[in-house]
Amino acid sequence: MPGLAEALVAVHPLRKRNTARGIVSWREAGAGPALVLLHGIGNQSAAWVLQLEAFAPQFRVIAWDAPGYGESAALQAQLPAAADYAGSLAALLDVLEVSRAVLVGSSLGALMAGAFAARWPERVAGLMLLNPAAGYGAAEPAEREAKLAARLARLQTLGPAGMARELSPGMLSAAASAQARSLAAWCTERIRPDGYRQAARMLASGRLAEDLARYAGPALVVAGTADSVTPAAGCERLARVLPRGSFRLLQGAAHLSYLDVPAVVNAMLAEFAARCSEEAAA
Repeated sequence: MPGLAEALVAVHPLRKRNTARGIVSWREAGAGPALVLLHGIGNQSAAWVLQLEAFAPQFRVIAWDAPGYGESAALQAQLPAAADYAGSLAALLDVLEVSRAVLVGSSLGALMAGAFAARWPERVAGLMLLNPAAGYGAAEPAEREAKLAARLARLQTLGPAGMARELSPGMLSAAASAQARSLAAWCTERIRPDGYRQAARMLASGRLAEDLARYAGPALVVAGTADSVTPAAGCERLARVLPRGSFRLLQGAAHLSYLDVPAVVNAMLAEFAARCSEEAAA
């Protein structure tokens, strides 16, 4: 299946620019209102190729590589906060001359999107969180350390190639397509351990709910019934924190919902992004 992923990814080659926060890489398609896609801890910009293809006719679609992923420079801080990633995103949008965008964050990308929206709400036309990771910043210290140690041990034991072969339970449903499985494995196999470790530490300290409470714009939180990584109940609690948040539950969808059920997620995203763009233009 690697050949399937490579063919899909090759359509949207990687780009990179030097920014005020160092080199950042991304993939891009289309023109129009900006739609910015933020991947999770086990992925990278290539995971969004189905959305780059689908939304290019109506939007300028930008899928970034978070610091330490793809060809993006790692963060200097060994214990980074979500705000550090948000700062790197702001620097990329500055060089791309994007003043306002709809942000879409998957899993760990939701922490980055939430931090950006809390710091620069005027730059966010709308916030869509797919299977968001809330972070463990509010948990007991022992729980935080255990979660972080388990994640780092898995990386140490399996390495990126092993993690790609043995995707964690709940990432994709039994009904996921060969295309979805190929893309998920392709991205995971290319994880940079330095970036993954930094991201894992950010996840351990993250407090997404606190950032979401500070964002008053339109927001949509999406969960899947087959997602055991970020279960639906927790996602729904995050939606209630948002002043203008709404919640959608996808039957049968797993954690990587935009790969697992792309047609359903894309339809939902198209409706949300169009509504946000209309509101921003009003």
